Amino acid sequence: MNTKCLQILTGIFIIFFAATYASAHCEIPCGIYDDEMRVNIISEHITTIEKSIEQIRKLTSNKSIDHNQLTRWIMNKERHADELQKIVTQYFMTQRIKPDIKNYPQKLILLHKILLSAMKCKQTIDLAHISTLRSLLKEFQTLYFEEGR
Repeated sequence: MNTKCLQILTGIFIIFFAATYASAHCEIPCGIYDDEMRVNIISEHITTIEKSIEQIRKLTSNKSIDHNQLTRWIMNKERHADELQKIVTQYFMTQRIKPDIKNYPQKLILLHKILLSAMKCKQTIDLAHISTLRSLLKEFQTLYFEEGR
């Protein structure tokens, strides 16, 4: 392979991986934060988990279970709970909630409760955990946005 071709392939490789990595919010102090968007994404994950649970319940109530669809909905529920937990830990707990902010302990407690409820959504198909998640997210939103960061 000639040098020019190798340079082009290296450039494409770097661009591909840089673009992939740039889509996730980094942990360097870049100052680019959209807290409202992250809360909206968490809310969307909760709704998706809820739909997954409803579909799992529907599929398991049939006499003839479509195992393929059941597996897909279970995996979907898991993936969205994982993404929710990732936003809570890597975005809010790692980058946004600092020890010197107002109501630091209360914010951490709420975020931890959100993590636990997301875990329970992964473990069960109990819709009560969805209500809990929504309630905790609303409580965190109020504390985070109305009382300052």
